[in-house]
Amino acid sequence: MRWQRPTSANVDASQPSGRKLAGITLIVLIIALWAIFVASLAPLVERWPVIVQGGYYLVLGMVWIIPLKPLVRWMQTGRWRKSGSND
Repeated sequence: MRWQRPTSANVDASQPSGRKLAGITLIVLIIALWAIFVASLAPLVERWPVIVQGGYYLVLGMVWIIPLKPLVRWMQTGRWRKSGSND
C-alpha cells in the first residue's frame, strides 16, 4: 500500500494531529517569551513620556502576532507557505 498525504476525506477530524499540539505549544512559547522580553525593557520604558510608552506597548502588543500566520498555516496544512507560491 502506498502512503498518501492525509486529506479531509481520510482524516478523522475528531482527533487532533501532532502538528496542532506542536503548534499550540509554539504559540504559547512565543507569547511567553515575548511577554518576558517586553517586561524586561520596562525599567527603560518607564522613563519615557506616557504617550511614548503607550505607543511602545501598543506596537509591541501587536507585533507578536506576525509569526502566528505561517505557524497557523503550518498547523492546518503542513506547509509554511501558501500553496502555489514560486518561492
